[in-house]
Amino acid sequence: MLRKMKMRLWVVFVVWYAGKCVDGFEYFNLTELSFESLYGVSDASSTASPLLVGLTLIQGAAAKGAVCLDGTLPGYHLHRGFGSGANSWLIQLEGGGWCNTIRNCVYRKKTRRGSSSFMERLLPFTGILSNKAEENPDFFNWNRVKLRYCDGASFVGDSEDKAAQLQFRGQRIWAAAVEDLMSKGMRYANQALLSGCSAGGLASILHCDEFRNVFPRSTKVKCLSDAGLFLDAVDVSGGRTLRNLFHGIVNLQGVPKNLPSTCTNHLDPTSCFFPENLIANVKTPLFILNAAYDSWQVQDSLVPPSADPHGYWRDCKNNHVRCSASQIQFFQEFRNHMLNAVKGFSMSRQNGLFINSCFAHCQTERQDTWFADDSPLIGNKGIALAVGDWYFDRAGVKAIDCPYPCDKTCHNLVFK
Repeated sequence: MLRKMKMRLWVVFVVWYAGKCVDGFEYFNLTELSFESLYGVSDASSTASPLLVGLTLIQGAAAKGAVCLDGTLPGYHLHRGFGSGANSWLIQLEGGGWCNTIRNCVYRKKTRRGSSSFMERLLPFTGILSNKAEENPDFFNWNRVKLRYCDGASFVGDSEDKAAQLQFRGQRIWAAAVEDLMSKGMRYANQALLSGCSAGGLASILHCDEFRNVFPRSTKVKCLSDAGLFLDAVDVSGGRTLRNLFHGIVNLQGVPKNLPSTCTNHLDPTSCFFPENLIANVKTPLFILNAAYDSWQVQDSLVPPSADPHGYWRDCKNNHVRCSASQIQFFQEFRNHMLNAVKGFSMSRQNGLFINSCFAHCQTERQDTWFADDSPLIGNKGIALAVGDWYFDRAGVKAIDCPYPCDKTCHNLVFK
């Protein structure tokens, strides 16, 4: 088994920002960085020989207008299942922030988050994507797919800006990818799981019922959102940084027409980009995995530089052990907001929940948090076992951690 981290390891990494902010939102935010940069320890290094899976471009996508921000073809990485998992499919939607203005979308289209020209040709499959039973006990032999993210609106935009040569085609990319995968055997699936991390975790909520509807009723279909529970929260200055960002995304990228009518029939489109206004109406079984003190939301929603011009929160947001009692209380109120947001959702027997009191972000694709000797626990259950128990109906899972600082199993993130 894996011993890459001690029980309370503080993983340190250096955050490099590309100059200045755009509308108070950094070009490079947490979800925009690779896992290698984000945690300071590569996922690949946590296994002796990580599986490297090649990029497949969707050749028929351009004819459908399903293209990345710069007009290049979208793509995915597929590793075939075997044995008892040969007809089971896991689709993991990649995360990576968003772009909310012409300016930062133009920047984004020159990166792997906006163009397949810049995407890695090989990606390590670890955590929930691993092909090793000792690393991924329930899904190791499934067909496992990582759909690359190159639109900047969680796979739901559909618009363009000809002057800036930008294509906002996330919804079409999603549809083209599903169609392509169906032709490659997914139509024969007897069970399927749509998953995603961060912006991809939001996408897995937005597309959950659509995913369910591409399969016959006899197919077991569920969805998992990892670190996708973005809250419409007030920042430390009393402003609404994330709401302002989401408003820009929704309006720039033609998102409203692809949002669920069960939300837009009574709320504005920006509100309907927030999962807390969506999850109660998702019909398909859904599992929400989230850190109660989500590191991305702490860094870029609750305490963005624009809300803390004098740096009063800088030490605290970079390392929670440096927070004052009043600052910790602010984070506890954020956790309370999260628990209130999932209260109705958790009443449904078909849904699952794992809210651990950690300063973390994205816990399914990292081996050390997904399934290892010292993975985070709630009670005596880790994340991989909790998700597997819920998916296969071995047990109901509604796990909510006690508040910070009680959990000693966290792999907390520290910023330097």
